[in-house]
Amino acid sequence: MRLRILLAILVSLQAFIVLQAASSAGDTALIVSVPEQKLYVFDGNGHKIASYKVSTSKFGLGDTRSSYATPVGHLAVDSKIGGGAEPGTVFHHCRRTGEICPPNAPGRDPIVTRILRLRGLDQQNSHALSRGIFIHGTPDERNIGRPASYGCIRMKSRDVVELFDHVRTGTRVEITTDRVGGLFGSLPRVAAGRG
Repeated sequence: MRLRILLAILVSLQAFIVLQAASSAGDTALIVSVPEQKLYVFDGNGHKIASYKVSTSKFGLGDTRSSYATPVGHLAVDSKIGGGAEPGTVFHHCRRTGEICPPNAPGRDPIVTRILRLRGLDQQNSHALSRGIFIHGTPDERNIGRPASYGCIRMKSRDVVELFDHVRTGTRVEITTDRVGGLFGSLPRVAAGRG
């Protein structure tokens, strides 16, 4: 019981550090909880304003080149790609191909809709940018909520559009092996009426 309380305090402290860094910049902060397969959005005051189901890597965690693992630690949004693109727009090497891929298209698994390129801020995730680690849309929406990616953080197209519009270049991102959801109260999502 004491260990569980101590772990909860450590997770809270870790999240507090990320949120303080975002708060001092007056920006939002994102926390991806690998065990929950969720991405949480916090405003500059540390209030949770949204949460989304995501998929991290089916190959586990790490930052080794060619591992297809999801890196953990502190990262930041390096660039935003795809603003205004139609949901399902396919990207190859961060460029639009002209193709639109519907959700759950059989046999298809491209990067779609929006891309938030991530830059690692820690030694343990320093290869994230060169490895092409993104937060992006996927047509493989049936697997959102469980590890299914090749290293990136996958989201449903409608969710990544919403997220894209509320973050900027430089937004802090933390990918953690801790559970986050139970530590913070539920607040409304960014878009009214979404559940």
